[in-house]
Formats: sequence, C-alpha cells, structure tokens
Amino acid sequence: MPRILAVDDSVSMRGMVTFTLREAGYEVAEAEDGQVALEVARGANFDLVLADVNMPRMDGISLVRALRGLPQYKGVPILILTTESNPEKKLEGKSAGATGWLVKPFDPEQLVNTVKRVLG
Repeated sequence: MPRILAVDDSVSMRGMVTFTLREAGYEVAEAEDGQVALEVARGANFDLVLADVNMPRMDGISLVRALRGLPQYKGVPILILTTESNPEKKLEGKSAGATGWLVKPFDPEQLVNTVKRVLG
C-alpha cells in the first residue's frame, strides 16, 4: 500500500485530504507545516508527498527544495495542493522540484486520479 505524507496547516483540509486518500486505499501520515513534514519525512519513507504552499515555519516550496536535497526523496513525486494559482508561483514550485500542482478546493476524484497517475 503506497504511503502518502499530507502537509497542510489547515486541520480541516488535512482531514479532507487524508479521508479522501484513505478511502482510495492509501496509507496517509499528516504534518501541520513544512518543518514538521521534513522531520517526519527524514524518519520514514513515503511514496508521495502532498503539500500546501502557504504554511507557517516552512512553506511548501521550501519543503519541496529540502526534500529534493534528501537522497530518498530525489525521485519521489511531490504534489502541491494550494489556493495559489499564480503562474509565477507555479513556476517557482516546478523549479524547486514539484511534480505537479493542484488548486484548492480540490475535487476528491481528481485528487485520487492524479495520485494514481503520478504513482504509476
């Protein structure tokens, strides 16, 4: 069963993402910001990371950069799930190493299909 790390400072958004992905058969761990996510990711292996952009302590794009610096996350898909739809912000995410970009509010079916696609 693929393991996913869901990172968002919104408790309700993390809950919706976690519920959606668990219903689709994935194992999901949660983190409330990029700093916690980095600590969790260093201690475990995930098959995919799903992160918000705007979070306290460490934003999602900084998290992507930090994860890409860890050998075990060089090839792991990292999806950004955010309210940000600004093309410059998307380019910044892609430059940092993000695999894809989804805009909130998300459609549960679209989220699951995207996760399936990037996990192969």
